[in-house]
Amino acid sequence: MSNIISTLQNAVAQAVGQIYSEATDPAKVQINTTPPDFTGDYSVVVFPFVKIAKKAPDAAAAEIGDYLQKNVPEVKSFNVVKGFLNLEISDVYWQNFLQSVVTNPGFGRQPRNGRKVMVEYSSPNTNKPLHLGHIRNILLGWSCAQILEAVGCEVVKTQIVNDRGVAICKSMLSWEKWGDGKTPESAGIKPDHFVGDWYVLFEQKSKEAYEAWQQSDEAKRIFETNKKANQAEKEFFREFKNKWFNEHSALGAEVREMLLKWEAHEPATMALWNKMNNWVYEGFEQTYKDLGVSFDRLYHESDTYLLGKDIVEEGLAKGVFFKKDDGSVWVDLTDAGYDQKVVLRADGTSVYITQDLGTAQMRHKELGCERYVYVVADEQNYHFQVLFEILRRLGEPYAKGLHHLSYGLVELPTGRMKTREGTVVDADDLVAEVIRLAAEQASERGEIEGVSPQEKQENLRKVGMGALKFFIVKVHPKRKMIFNPEESVDLQGQTGPYIQYSYVRINGLMQRVEKENVDVSKAGAYTGIQTQEKELLVALHDFPNVIQKAAEEYDPSLIANFCYDLAKKYHRFWHDLSIFNADTAEAKAFRLQLSRSVGQVLKSGMELLGIEMPNRM
Repeated sequence: MSNIISTLQNAVAQAVGQIYSEATDPAKVQINTTPPDFTGDYSVVVFPFVKIAKKAPDAAAAEIGDYLQKNVPEVKSFNVVKGFLNLEISDVYWQNFLQSVVTNPGFGRQPRNGRKVMVEYSSPNTNKPLHLGHIRNILLGWSCAQILEAVGCEVVKTQIVNDRGVAICKSMLSWEKWGDGKTPESAGIKPDHFVGDWYVLFEQKSKEAYEAWQQSDEAKRIFETNKKANQAEKEFFREFKNKWFNEHSALGAEVREMLLKWEAHEPATMALWNKMNNWVYEGFEQTYKDLGVSFDRLYHESDTYLLGKDIVEEGLAKGVFFKKDDGSVWVDLTDAGYDQKVVLRADGTSVYITQDLGTAQMRHKELGCERYVYVVADEQNYHFQVLFEILRRLGEPYAKGLHHLSYGLVELPTGRMKTREGTVVDADDLVAEVIRLAAEQASERGEIEGVSPQEKQENLRKVGMGALKFFIVKVHPKRKMIFNPEESVDLQGQTGPYIQYSYVRINGLMQRVEKENVDVSKAGAYTGIQTQEKELLVALHDFPNVIQKAAEEYDPSLIANFCYDLAKKYHRFWHDLSIFNADTAEAKAFRLQLSRSVGQVLKSGMELLGIEMPNRM
């Protein structure tokens, strides 16, 4: 059936044309949901037409309202308040709308539109397990992929695994020096956690070595020779740490030697690299399974890090890049508000931007997408601004379709996490914690009767994961956030379990309908729709628009907040109006069908966020 908003926009434009002989673009007619304190379903902003009408806002609103009531069957009545035209929609329209939702499980979703989009997310390093920061990245990427599919796009979900470089060599060297042949199996540790422990140990050993070196005569000489005026020794050595690791540290020298062996494909180094990476991949797969996410394509930095050199040569020929006297190649982006950026070192080796240029080109040749969405933390904002600008200057055909879905840092109530210090909260531990908290709360409320241990555990998993996912995605991506596990499982707040409880309540109603064989065919004869029912109908009507806007803005929080608002409205409806004991059979049938539609849309909306609905709570 037609969208009431577009119907009203066209009707208002027609009214203005008929009454004031002035053409108006329907798309520019502003129509909002009428505030709760006023009578009506939708409000027309009349102020843009005051100049055309040459009348006061109230008078113009009354004329337009009168036209709509006479000429638009969907408009039941109108009232004017301070220049706003409030319209009440007919019961017949809402009856037809409700029937269209009940009979359409895919309500809100659009057919395929021929547009193809890539969404890249997760992109972990193979020297540590996934952590809370990765969870936000993964859930944003997965949700956006589901939302884009819901508006008709073909979506390719990808990740690029950072499986080479200094950090990976640190965990490899650590295991080689101190591992004594241990394996994840022999240690009884999840494989990615096992590898991550060796990375943390390396950093601890390096820190100890640096602290000891600072007491040496060499360190004291370097401090006296290179310190800034009045610079304290502590501050100097904090700034000198990387230079020490690269030029003075024995461990640093061993790491660099291992990286050179890897780049030369030395057999023993490659065997160690493959073994430890495979351990990590095994662990990653389990975490992804627990989070309910997957990928269509996998890329590895070990395969892509040499890409881009040919692009640099082409860019030099086009005059996009320039070469300095030392042989390094640069791009000057100062006219775009950036700076000069190196794209190839003097020794001919690639930098990250070079690799990303090559990867972007390779993926476009493979996938042929219209849009490419990179889900990466806002710490890399500048990197992607530069990358996209270079690709535009190179004239790449896909450059206009590049988008960086930048998101803010996620912390715990205790503060920021640091991998090197071993203070990161691993994704697996967080998953286990929210499920434990869900079980704890369920126990406090009382055990669910008549449920097998397996079903009980499955429901607890859905509630715990729903709590985790909803708490993450309900926040606008660009905002920093604090994740509080205890708050996330609260049944009373803006949480996943609150919404799941609404669904469970509706699911119980539907089971009773089936059990008692309740006749809902009289729903269409119900008249006198109540305010609480109207609130739900208006909210349901907006669901397709919310999905569309979330897709356009790459913002799953719009879906999350819609689901919460819909659940809140349903709780008010449940509290204020009787359903099974309604005054008439028509009211009972209508309210049951309305409940069914709300449950259907809640489930559909939460699925877009990767959240499953439990049958019992």
